[in-house]
Amino acid sequence: MTTRTVGFIGLGIMGVPMATNLVRAGFDVVVWARSAPAMDEAVSIGARAADDIAGVFSAAETVVLMLRDEAGVDAVLSRGTETFATLVAGHTVVQMGTFTTAFSRTLAAQMKAAGGRYVEAPVSGSRGPATEGTLVAMLAGDASAIAHVEPVVDAMCSQTFRCGEIPAALSMKLAVNTFLITMVTGLAETFHIAGRIGADQDVLREVLAAGPMASVVSRGKAQKLTGDDLSAQAAIADVLKNAKLAEGAAEEAGAAHPLITASRELYDEAVEMGMGALDMIGVIAAHDSRAASMSQHR
Repeated sequence: MTTRTVGFIGLGIMGVPMATNLVRAGFDVVVWARSAPAMDEAVSIGARAADDIAGVFSAAETVVLMLRDEAGVDAVLSRGTETFATLVAGHTVVQMGTFTTAFSRTLAAQMKAAGGRYVEAPVSGSRGPATEGTLVAMLAGDASAIAHVEPVVDAMCSQTFRCGEIPAALSMKLAVNTFLITMVTGLAETFHIAGRIGADQDVLREVLAAGPMASVVSRGKAQKLTGDDLSAQAAIADVLKNAKLAEGAAEEAGAAHPLITASRELYDEAVEMGMGALDMIGVIAAHDSRAASMSQHR
């Protein structure tokens, strides 16, 4: 059996473990990143390094993008230049980041016009699930293109859901992110209040873990707080970006969005405090800052 070659561009917090799982699943993985250490790490687990972006596309028909923002995708694909069509023609691009639906819809149309195929595949999860291969993927696009890339996505995710035509997967992801972000922001507020009113936070963690509201996320984030571990699984700066996307989508649709707006404001404050690289549960610092400000004005 011939080993399928897959390109992977975007070796960040989640990208490296995702590429690792592709290698472990038996794919021939060709990677490229701006960061030399990230490239070295990927190569150390069995991936092959391309000299440049064109090298990835030359080696692989299917190319996975796990990039932080829309500007990164535009730069990698050389959108707006003659290179774009040359690069994507005859290729299937699997876009796994979280962006606006308008961006994805336009990119899909441009890729189709250039002779390429495009699949949305945003994922729910953070660094831990990416490492464990337990991410949840939402897929949208042409049915044949989805079927073509599902074995690739399955190597990185424990479950996949077909959502329909583009941009249905990103619409789903923005809804999912609304729940995740407001839930973790609420959990941070819970521990902030507990600390102020004298409730034992270690016992609080155990009570929450034993109760009906417990989840993998709530248990993990509570453990991070009580264990004083703010190393990033999902960084505050990235969560702020996703909160803005969810808030913007709600505004455009005319949906009420008081909770995601309140959460976005807190993550904004945490970034301004210099905490952007810490895990999202570190947003508790914004709660603490507001409490300190309130005390000063009493």
